[in-house]
Amino acid sequence: MKHQMSVLGIDIAKRLFHIVGMHERGQIVLRERLARNALMPFIAALPPVLIGLEACGGAHYWARRFREHHHAVKRMAPQFVKPSIKSNTNDMRDAEGIGEVVTRPTMRFVPTKDVDQQDIQALHRVRERLRGARTALVHEIHGLLHA
Repeated sequence: MKHQMSVLGIDIAKRLFHIVGMHERGQIVLRERLARNALMPFIAALPPVLIGLEACGGAHYWARRFREHHHAVKRMAPQFVKPSIKSNTNDMRDAEGIGEVVTRPTMRFVPTKDVDQQDIQALHRVRERLRGARTALVHEIHGLLHA
């Protein structure tokens, strides 16, 4: 069953990952729910496939891990995946939608960031948060002094 797969859609969560595998014509050949510690052994046992993920902070980490096993990984913004989910959302349907969307030729994908890029981005976010807090405090003190 696994050898027919060409596309794998993965819905990332905290503890459980939902996986939907499809062959090149879009027919579903695999539906699995894996624990976090079972994901990498499962991925390592697969021949190279196209893996689709929703873009989030953790998706960059997983993309780097999957690429170590020679898989092609593409991440999409969640707003592009949402319209392709067929009915009420759940994790398995999300994974199915991700698998369908990753094969679209006109889809825009999010580039993978390496660890250094994510570190710099985190520093910039912390700095902006501190600047905002400082500005709010200055404005509050200014308002109190004019009262």
